[in-house]
Amino acid sequence: MRPDADVEPGSLLVAAPTLVDPNFRRTVVYVIDHRGEGTLGVVLNRPSEVAVHDVLPVWGPHVTRPQAVYIGGPVEQKTALCLAAMRTGQDLASLEGVVAVHGPVALVDLDADPDALVPKVRGLRVFAGYSGWSEGQLVGEVERGDWIVVKGLPDDVLTPPGVDLWGRVLRRQGMPTALLATFPTDVRRN
Repeated sequence: MRPDADVEPGSLLVAAPTLVDPNFRRTVVYVIDHRGEGTLGVVLNRPSEVAVHDVLPVWGPHVTRPQAVYIGGPVEQKTALCLAAMRTGQDLASLEGVVAVHGPVALVDLDADPDALVPKVRGLRVFAGYSGWSEGQLVGEVERGDWIVVKGLPDDVLTPPGVDLWGRVLRRQGMPTALLATFPTDVRRN
């Protein structure tokens, strides 16, 4: 079985405590697309200091608090992606301006009319850039132990910045994976 066999849209890539790349240290990446050509996702726990209304004024009032642009990853940081957690009962296939990712989570077309879409969503989050892996790259990183692949929850997409999403996701995995949540941020200070 391939090391990335559990990776699918809606799953999470949780950075292992030993992953020290500054782009991904203690991050949780929500997988938007995963296929033979590669994988695309966004980092869920890296808010920026930039307000959404400063770069996308029509969407600013509608995004989930804090109304900040999140850093989705190191690839194409001038590109904006938006994820929404839809309200219960929404048929994503019949909604214009969204592409289903997994369950009630959808990718939002930022050129669409927000007023038509907002009543149908529980929350929205805008990301600058994304995280991407070319064919076979993620397999190697999972095999090396850089990432822990787990099931995501729709509310993970809307987690506020004051919450330790990295620790929360690890703790809900059960033992022994849950113990990784206690790994100190800086082992020299342990």
